[in-house]
Amino acid sequence: MHEHAYGPSETGTVVLDLGGDTGALIVYTGRDLHGREKIEISRDDERRVHSAVRERRVRDGSFHSAVYPDLPSGIYTVWWDDRTPAGTISVHGGEIAEFAWPSSGFGAAG
Repeated sequence: MHEHAYGPSETGTVVLDLGGDTGALIVYTGRDLHGREKIEISRDDERRVHSAVRERRVRDGSFHSAVYPDLPSGIYTVWWDDRTPAGTISVHGGEIAEFAWPSSGFGAAG
């Protein structure tokens, strides 16, 4: 597992370009994954991409997540590790899809 010490992102610092056939995905995790950079996603047989888990500070508190912007519409696999899917999620143009990282074991399609 690859980790970095990223600071928190504040309200309004993440910009998502949504519309047409372009959507985004947010994978919600626990605080224990802060800095983890290898939560990978992929669509069909395309190359996997990853994003770092960061603390996101909002008006009502904070949460931890990985954000995947500018995704073409489709069904995405969220990967637990190199071989095991944690679940799937449908991304639609103009929308933000949300996936809850399993706290233990594998599961949850979105």
